[in-house]
Amino acid sequence: MEITGSRIPGSPTERPKRRPRPKKPRDGVFKQVRFPHSGVFAFSCFSMVGQEGISFAVLLMTAHFGDIVAKVCECLICRGSLTFHEIARFTELPHGQVKNSLLVLIQHNCVQAFSVPKTVGIGGPSRVSTLYMAIFDNIIHRMRFSKFHHIVKKDLGDQCAQLLEGFLQHGRLTFQLLYGRASELSGGKAKQVDVLSMFNKLVHAQYVERCPGVPFLELKSDDEVSSARKRSKSEETKTIEEEAMIAAAPSDADRFSGIIDLMTDSGAVTNDKEEESILEVAAGNKRKHEVLEMDEEIQKTINTNEILWRANYEKFVYCLKKKACVANARSRFGDGAAIVLEALMESCDPNIKNLNFVTSSMNSILEGVRGKPGGVSLTLEHVRAILEQLGCQLCTEETGVLYSIVLKDIIESCKNDEAESLILKKYGKEAYRIFRFLTKTGRFVHTDQIIETTFLEKKEAQKILWKLWMDNYLHMEKLNLHTGGRSEVFLWKVHKELVWQHVLDYMFHAALNISQKISEKEEARQVSVGNAEAEKLRKVRYILEASLLRMDDAIMLFHDFST
Repeated sequence: MEITGSRIPGSPTERPKRRPRPKKPRDGVFKQVRFPHSGVFAFSCFSMVGQEGISFAVLLMTAHFGDIVAKVCECLICRGSLTFHEIARFTELPHGQVKNSLLVLIQHNCVQAFSVPKTVGIGGPSRVSTLYMAIFDNIIHRMRFSKFHHIVKKDLGDQCAQLLEGFLQHGRLTFQLLYGRASELSGGKAKQVDVLSMFNKLVHAQYVERCPGVPFLELKSDDEVSSARKRSKSEETKTIEEEAMIAAAPSDADRFSGIIDLMTDSGAVTNDKEEESILEVAAGNKRKHEVLEMDEEIQKTINTNEILWRANYEKFVYCLKKKACVANARSRFGDGAAIVLEALMESCDPNIKNLNFVTSSMNSILEGVRGKPGGVSLTLEHVRAILEQLGCQLCTEETGVLYSIVLKDIIESCKNDEAESLILKKYGKEAYRIFRFLTKTGRFVHTDQIIETTFLEKKEAQKILWKLWMDNYLHMEKLNLHTGGRSEVFLWKVHKELVWQHVLDYMFHAALNISQKISEKEEARQVSVGNAEAEKLRKVRYILEASLLRMDDAIMLFHDFST
């Protein structure tokens, strides 16, 4: 059985009881799974995710869609890409429930389907087999919908934000379904032309995109795989899941092409007079009979194309990444640096592929700075000094002098600050000093050198180093010297990649606990007797939800902003 797409506007009506939390593995041990069809090992489709991250994703799916959908989703996260019958066998669910669960997961962009050829028997004919893979990042994005809504509301206004809610609540929608929802919310007062205008704003700002298709992948032979490996050791070999995501994504021209653009391309506008009329109708400046004529044109185009649209999570992640970088610049260099960096990031090409590297001209930066509160007082020399302070590089092109900055360096600084803050809260000031020193050093350091630099007593320093090493925050090497009356020497280092993964797993664990507390408080509020008790539980829940959002900011640093 193959499921390639759906248009279910809502979620299942039933909400079963919460699933029990999976058992926690030993500290520093991550659950490694094997993709049966790709032959590679990973923790999720595209990024390393520990058991706590998987448990948190399953808890989100249980809260949003119930036990059955969460069980199918957990199976795909833990086992990798599977066929329909494999999912049914591993989950031990009836085929009907597996089908409905996959429809819901695809509808809400949590699962991507793709097809591959499969040979039947030895030397037998090949047939097309459809595989389903869970998209872990999209599952985690479901707890960030309030942040996405706030971004659009601040950028495009309340009406566009209300239109975005349809995609956040119901997943994939056609324009007709979106217009029906808007008409229902407005009591039938919403005009199709107005809804179309707001929809095109979302598309052109890249907050909404066209849904990907179901790609067909030709599997490489053993000779092609071996030759590809020998071609270049520096090139990273893509998994079949990554190739499927790349093949499924439409081109940028189609991905962010609005309804009016489609009407123009399909020949709905045949002369200059009709084109001018359509633009005036979209602006609301034509008479009533022309509005009705426009509605007919829109309806004709929509019925012809029947395109599914969805929220573009990549754009929202970039907006949140910009917010984190600006906040870091403000804390390190002041408000002026925050204004200049924000102007630099907003003035760069919105279609840029490398979101870790932004480039813009001085004129564009100055124009953005002048439009910011407090930016009028910044002179040209002041802006240049701030760009140099931020570490921007100058590059000369035919269009003129450009300023560029590597956002990855700023995110790395944010991760250092977050990890040091965690060490400070968990182990105290002395451990924070040791960890900060080793982070800035970036190499193996002798125990005596650590003691001399941090001004700690030898026994206390050794105790802290041992504790941090036992909890996987430090990497230790033991050398046997047999000189100077000493048989062995200990060297210490912060191995950032491993520590960042350990910190991320710790944060997923904290988010999991907070989410469970929120569910407990909500259940207690529903069965509470007095109004005073219910109000108290409601306030506690709001505090926990705010804590979860702050924890999510830290999770994004280590999980979403690193790519």
